[in-house]
Amino acid sequence: MCSANPGLAGAYRCFYGAENEPVYAWSMTQSNDRYAAILNLRALRSFRDEPLPDAVVEKLLEAARWTGSSKNRQNWSFIVVEGEQKERLAACGDFTDPMRNSPVALALVQEPEGYEFDTGRLAQNVMLAADAIGLASCPITLHREQDAAAVLELPPDARCRYAIALGYPGDDAKPRRLGGRKPRAEVAYRNRHGEPW
Repeated sequence: MCSANPGLAGAYRCFYGAENEPVYAWSMTQSNDRYAAILNLRALRSFRDEPLPDAVVEKLLEAARWTGSSKNRQNWSFIVVEGEQKERLAACGDFTDPMRNSPVALALVQEPEGYEFDTGRLAQNVMLAADAIGLASCPITLHREQDAAAVLELPPDARCRYAIALGYPGDDAKPRRLGGRKPRAEVAYRNRHGEPW
């Protein structure tokens, strides 16, 4: 049985088992692996027609739950959406084919007094966790969030504008565009906008 506040090491032990507990010593290899994972993360829109086991979804929920938030308020919730309900939710956005084609979507609910910035942090954490365990993921915008709230039966003042399509990558899974990123000189400044870094 897990304690209510086990701490990071205890939480990991509780969820993954003592035999899988990570070594918390800092190493450049671990650091470089994490850095490379961040730089290489891409949205993938092609998924195998294969359900995700509950144990895999639970790993994603745990990564979501441990995401940092403003003042540690954790003003969010997550709804695992499948089957017909996933189709109804997909109708709340304009570019939702990845969600329709995935076995599972994770709806990111901003609870009252939550911050959209924290929802972004949450989405990135889930996508990085998905990549780490061999899953494809794609962020989805629900353009008609009032419709999404109705589909998900959200309480008053909660909102859901974003979801993440999740599944095992399809054989043809690859980023839609391999265009890289803008040069740093176009996006990074020192002290004020336009002053070169």
